[in-house]
Amino acid sequence: MRVLGIETSCDETGVAIYDDQAGLLVDLLYSQVSLHAEYGGVVPELASRDHIRKTLPMISDAMQQSDTATHEIDGIAYTSGPGLVGALLVGASISKALGLAWNVPTIGVHHMEGHLLAPMLEKSRPTYPFVALLVSGGHTQLVSVEGLGRYEVLGESVDDAAGEAFDKAAKMLALGYPGGPAVAAAARSGVAGRFKFPRPMTDRPGLDFSFSGLKTFTMNTTRNLSARAELTDQDRADIALAFEQAVVDTLTIKCRRALEQTGLDTLVIAGGVSANLALRESLQSMADGMSAHLFYPRPELCTDNGAMIAYAGCQRLKGGHKEGLEILARPRWPMDTLTPL
Repeated sequence: MRVLGIETSCDETGVAIYDDQAGLLVDLLYSQVSLHAEYGGVVPELASRDHIRKTLPMISDAMQQSDTATHEIDGIAYTSGPGLVGALLVGASISKALGLAWNVPTIGVHHMEGHLLAPMLEKSRPTYPFVALLVSGGHTQLVSVEGLGRYEVLGESVDDAAGEAFDKAAKMLALGYPGGPAVAAAARSGVAGRFKFPRPMTDRPGLDFSFSGLKTFTMNTTRNLSARAELTDQDRADIALAFEQAVVDTLTIKCRRALEQTGLDTLVIAGGVSANLALRESLQSMADGMSAHLFYPRPELCTDNGAMIAYAGCQRLKGGHKEGLEILARPRWPMDTLTPL
């Protein structure tokens, strides 16, 4: 089965073609970072308009680069949610129109299920069951995964997601957008120990997260320093390192708890923040100490991409899942309501 995947949930347009025999044939990505950078965050209306401009030309390019004719496409997968409703509607509308024109089935994919399955595109892949840490700009969740569509949310952020907290910290420190890579780059020059940030919600039982307190702590630390003198590059680097260490430690502590609570020995991390090297190193050290196994996708599959949507859609289409002609966009879509395969 050969599936066209379309991702338009936020500020990146992803188009890919996945074949269940030949693997990933093409994976194209266009980022809107430069478009939104001057605003310090995503402007939904601008994002939707840019998806309209980019999606169809990228589909044409993907078909050409993979030497795929329209009659060779067996299905179309698109991101149905969660995400920005306008951006989602672009991908959903194009998918339904092409599905009707090409007489192939379409399937709406849950964005976070796509991230969760991204490691399955690697040569070394996890086997069910496992614990997944889904950590991105909009979501931070720990999920027990028994199989495709068989998910139990163990814990999630009660306020800001980790990626959102990185963006806000970067904005306070004038490090630029997107915040995750900017904070990580600055942290490499930081001096450890100068600042001690809290590890929120780690002093109590449970697997939920909270990162709004770290945002406030960063703001107060920055204000206290700037009240005495202008912030230096070293000040910013030291704060960035303390912030990054706090987030990494918090995520690592919760992942350890999740493995212990479930009795599982496999951890999958996915989503934009999973590309953070400090996080990967910390989780690998934790996993080694527990004789557990850690899996994650290559960096280009950590951010939003069409490949994960094409793969997830292929699995569901092969499992007999299909939709009608209705255009489905779900800005909010609890992951544990998905249909098991």
